[in-house]
Amino acid sequence: MLLHHADCSMLLVDAQERLLPALDGQAGMTAACGLLLRAARELEVPVLATVQYPKGLGGVVPALAGLLPPDAVAEKICFDAMAEPGMAGRVAALKRRRVVLCGAEAHVCVLQTAFGLQAAGYEVVVVADAVASRDPEDRQRGLARMELAGMLVATSEMVVFEWLGRADTPAFKAMIPFIKRLKEKS
Repeated sequence: MLLHHADCSMLLVDAQERLLPALDGQAGMTAACGLLLRAARELEVPVLATVQYPKGLGGVVPALAGLLPPDAVAEKICFDAMAEPGMAGRVAALKRRRVVLCGAEAHVCVLQTAFGLQAAGYEVVVVADAVASRDPEDRQRGLARMELAGMLVATSEMVVFEWLGRADTPAFKAMIPFIKRLKEKS
């Protein structure tokens, strides 16, 4: 199945100021999340974000916070964002059947949120280069477990090019510099 921007929403999970420095591969994860957020804005894909216990872990990292729409961020205590009161309603209000998921940590909050979304009837797309964990093995095991459960695991570039669909649009031209920048950071 190819992804179409009109069928997708995006959820950025816990990309927080005091969590990201502890993650393996956090710079690449942040860059990939930034690419996805820019594409979502360009193509009008609705975006939500979560922050886990912001008193302790801080807000969304500035590099990504500035790319979020107003009122996109929801605080949570549950590892599965869908178990948080009000979150299921926020996701349902977007009226999109597929949720593109990125953030931290791949084996904890991303994984549990992915299972929560799947249980609620959503098709989940986990973006491999846009998730991270403190331990690379935890990230790999989390991605493998989600894929085994029937979730699509893709890369940020796959998602963006599928959302764009063609090369002769203003959106494509707008995104090319960011796609090139992501590859330079790899």
